[in-house]
Amino acid sequence: MPKPYNQTCPIARTLDIIGDRWTLLIVRDLFLGETRFNQFLASSPGLPSNLLADRLKKLEEHDLVERVVYSQHPLRAEYRLTDQGRSLAPVIEAIVRWGLDHCFEDEPEARAAVIERISSELPAYGQR
Repeated sequence: MPKPYNQTCPIARTLDIIGDRWTLLIVRDLFLGETRFNQFLASSPGLPSNLLADRLKKLEEHDLVERVVYSQHPLRAEYRLTDQGRSLAPVIEAIVRWGLDHCFEDEPEARAAVIERISSELPAYGQR
């Protein structure tokens, strides 16, 4: 696990929780309606399953995600944002808006595809 910043700065403390590689992409997927382990893996090629498990556990420990068992045999669980996790919506929205405004200058088709994808799950994002 990465070393914490150990600062009395709210940005540093937030990054201690959600600043690890892959974590915000997992949170993104939760906002987009993904709930299952395999869905997270499929959404982020290259994400090792052991790292996904670690990130989900950390999000759960910080009360951003809850794990809900939906099958005992075999044991299967879904992950859902808690109220505290959903409170990250403005942060995620700001990152999405910044990315759309600054990272797709030469890719209008890709930008449009992103807007279409996120607006189907997050209607407020499509209002750009």
